[in-house]
Amino acid sequence: MTRVVIDPITRIEGHLRVDVEVDNGRVTKAWSSGQMWRGIELILRGRDPRDAWVFAQRICGVCTTVHAVASVRAVENALQLPVPMNAQYIRNMIITAHGIHDHLVHFYHLAALDWVDIVSSLKGDPKGAATLAQSLSEYKGNSIQQMQAARDRLTNFVGSGQLGVYASGYWGHPAMKLPPDANLMAAAHYLQALEVQRSANKIVAILGSKTPHIQNLAVGGVANPINPDSQSTLTLERLYAVKALIDELGDFVHNAMMSDVAAVGALYAEWTGYGKGITNYLSVPDLPLDEMGTKFELPGGHIPDGDLGKFRAIGDYQDAFFRDGVKEEIGHSWYKYEGDTPALHPWDGQTEPNYTDFQDDGKYSWIKAPTFHGERVQVGPLANVLAMAAAGHESITKHLNKLLAQAGAVAGSQIPVSALHSTIGRIAARAVRCAVLHDSLVNQWNLLMANIAKRDFDTYNRPTFPKGEIRGFGFHEAPRGVLSHWVVIDNGKIKNYQAVVPSTWNAGPRDDQGRPGPYEAALLDNPVADPELPLEVLRTVHSFDPCIACAIHMTDPQRRPIVQVKAF
Repeated sequence: MTRVVIDPITRIEGHLRVDVEVDNGRVTKAWSSGQMWRGIELILRGRDPRDAWVFAQRICGVCTTVHAVASVRAVENALQLPVPMNAQYIRNMIITAHGIHDHLVHFYHLAALDWVDIVSSLKGDPKGAATLAQSLSEYKGNSIQQMQAARDRLTNFVGSGQLGVYASGYWGHPAMKLPPDANLMAAAHYLQALEVQRSANKIVAILGSKTPHIQNLAVGGVANPINPDSQSTLTLERLYAVKALIDELGDFVHNAMMSDVAAVGALYAEWTGYGKGITNYLSVPDLPLDEMGTKFELPGGHIPDGDLGKFRAIGDYQDAFFRDGVKEEIGHSWYKYEGDTPALHPWDGQTEPNYTDFQDDGKYSWIKAPTFHGERVQVGPLANVLAMAAAGHESITKHLNKLLAQAGAVAGSQIPVSALHSTIGRIAARAVRCAVLHDSLVNQWNLLMANIAKRDFDTYNRPTFPKGEIRGFGFHEAPRGVLSHWVVIDNGKIKNYQAVVPSTWNAGPRDDQGRPGPYEAALLDNPVADPELPLEVLRTVHSFDPCIACAIHMTDPQRRPIVQVKAF
């Protein structure tokens, strides 16, 4: 038996350590350890709830928007405050554009290098790569000239010795099996995606004033005034600029990304047999279509044991099934609860560090272990796609069937929905969700334009805080899965604040009953050809798109300067 320690896991956000025991080429035990302490909950105590979202989105430098959204929703939920429709549509457009950006970056720039051999792509034939790409879709970036340009660019990288992001890949690993032409096609789209993802980010920046860390949110709406007669507001000119960017995204998302994921999935079909792990799935509805969050464009809910027939929808922002089901355990986490309480609901949550060093059978992570009605669950695009499929959502059905059909054509055999319960299935689900988000982005733009045409320009309702204690929670189906913020407000000030983030659900350690978290469970029985080059471990971990930053906060009681910045 061999112990393999990967510390840190790279091509993620934050600091994650993963340990596995390997016996006869298979993982027999795994530990997922978050190596950073998140203290945002303590920072927010005593502050004005209207300011919480500004601090909360600093939880992470990648997932900034999602924390801002969940935070304002939590305070609005406590106040039972309606949000004007224009504000909902603007928020929804930011959410969908941010999600598209995140999914594009995950597949091409974080996960693809586990499957695509960049060195092998140098042997690819541009004509062959173009022919393969054109057989999969009509994407405009599939010409011979563009494949040649990509190969020339990669050749220059290699020739210069400055490989940049390609410097430390597992090139030539026996688990890499794409032919050179397929590698070249994927590498060309990798380079093109660097430009395409900017279009999604531009949408967020136009509507949110900047990105990362948008500036336009407010408890009660958004700070985007709408006045067709004023150039200093959200004008039709800006909105049509957004529409042009939406159209640019569509070709790449629906043609290049979907086809690439289908092809890679088909050529690595054996990976539908690895990484299944926990099949209790949890997602939440999103993109509200009314002022109080009782109707949504995208459904969500709970699926026990991977059985879509037992899907239970989560209905609205007041849903007791979700509200009462979330708890966090710390038996294997570097925290302590007063009175040795085994599990706490987020409204009663505590953030008191209790570091003990790494203990295989004791505490070994800064991440807590969440449960939903007492069970471990997996969150993320796979959970969301399966929930929307179970709910009969039209867009998800269309794009899921398209991807499975494309992958089946490449593989030469029909691929069932059950194949999604796997490492490669999680990656496929992200591509499907990305296509659905683009459809929703188009729809939300149309809804906003139609509402403005009715001369409805409202974007904000002023909050009023009552005396005494109130509690609220805000959820959001973020790119990595269910995100929820929980706030207790007493006399207009934050008394307690907790964030249960997607990578808490998935990256959490064993719970108090010893049950592994989703990362740990998914790694069991994964193949490992070479313990010195554990590429297969990275494939499964990266399929969850870890985001562990969420985040570390440090203070210096002597207030010494940390950095100096000079503006020219």
